[in-house]
Amino acid sequence: MKHYGIRITVPNDSTWRAPHLLGERWESYRWYETSEDRDRAFDEMSRPLSNYRRGDVPRQVLERVER
Repeated sequence: MKHYGIRITVPNDSTWRAPHLLGERWESYRWYETSEDRDRAFDEMSRPLSNYRRGDVPRQVLERVER
């Protein structure tokens, strides 16, 4: 069982929380074998995405979690 994870949500004021989109309680997890793997992935996920337009900012909330 993988014990180290990243919880992904969207901010409270995000339009993605609308019921016809992701909904208010949407969340997703990614799990990793080690805290080092998780921390590397966290850093990677925190960087701006290359396919976004200049000036766009991803609206996601990342949180390190453990089981």
